[in-house]
Amino acid sequence: MKLITFDAFRTLGMAGVRYIKPERMYDHLDEIRAADWLLFPGYWQINTLLFGLHKRIFPSPATYYLGHDKVEQTRVIRAVFPEAMPPTEIQPATRAGIEVIEQAFDYPLIVKEIRSAQGHGVHLIADRTELQGFADAHETLYVQPRLPIDRDLRIVIVGDEVLTAYWRITPMGGYRANVSQGGEIVFDDIPQAAIAMALEIAKRLDIDHAGFDIAMVGGKPVLLEFNRLFGNQGIDNASRQLGGAMQRWLERHT
Repeated sequence: MKLITFDAFRTLGMAGVRYIKPERMYDHLDEIRAADWLLFPGYWQINTLLFGLHKRIFPSPATYYLGHDKVEQTRVIRAVFPEAMPPTEIQPATRAGIEVIEQAFDYPLIVKEIRSAQGHGVHLIADRTELQGFADAHETLYVQPRLPIDRDLRIVIVGDEVLTAYWRITPMGGYRANVSQGGEIVFDDIPQAAIAMALEIAKRLDIDHAGFDIAMVGGKPVLLEFNRLFGNQGIDNASRQLGGAMQRWLERHT
């Protein structure tokens, strides 16, 4: 199996992988054409690799496209798993859009930037003045109610394997449970319903490398989002586990 990676860090645990810098792609087209799989290309590369060179990539095209944009991800989830996500308004950042949001939800609100990760683009909005300030700087408003939770779950799926599942406890006085924002990792009492939801969504949408963020609300799992790239916290011997799962998945599909 001939493997080329464009991200050496993400494939540290895999043997026999050829690394090519993304910006040198056009200098190595013959090698790329001969490869069985191309691993972790940059987002800007995938249309060339898929539609120009007709190559297989990992993570899957669906993982790239749906993990890249919260709006597109939410639209697909709404169609396929309509009960999976919390109530969400996607509106233009206009006066009319703000009025629709205020009719749907009470303050405080959670407003998310469309392309963000590690909690950096998540904002707690207390009132209309703050929402208007956010709208002035963005074209789209992606808004959800603040859920009555003090933690959420991170479930990591590679291929069709669950590599880890853990709670992320929100810091005192905070509203983001991301480990990068100070969230505490706890492995106790992981709800099987949340794991089942992540596996079902991954299988249905062809998501093969993602961290799923799921909250438990009223005893039921609620999908917050999934991300193509995720931190390795909470995965014992991360490089080996991740590399092994990727190797097994690629071998089964070659």
